[in-house]
Amino acid sequence: MTYDRLVCANCAAPVSQGRCPVCRANRKHLQQEGPFSGLNPVALIVLMVVLVAALALVAQQTA
Repeated sequence: MTYDRLVCANCAAPVSQGRCPVCRANRKHLQQEGPFSGLNPVALIVLMVVLVAALALVAQQTA
C-alpha cells in the first residue's frame, strides 16, 4: 500500500504530508520498503505470469 492514501490516526491528515511525528515516521518506514512494495497483489501476479511466460518462450526456443 502506498502512503499517499493513508490517513494518520494521530492528526487525521494524509500521511504523505507528514504533519506530525507519527506521520513522518510512518512515511519514512514506507519509503524504505522494496521497489515492488507499491504494487498491488494483482499487478504482482500479472508480472509473475508475464515473467514465467517469457521464460517458457525462451526455454522453448533454445530446445
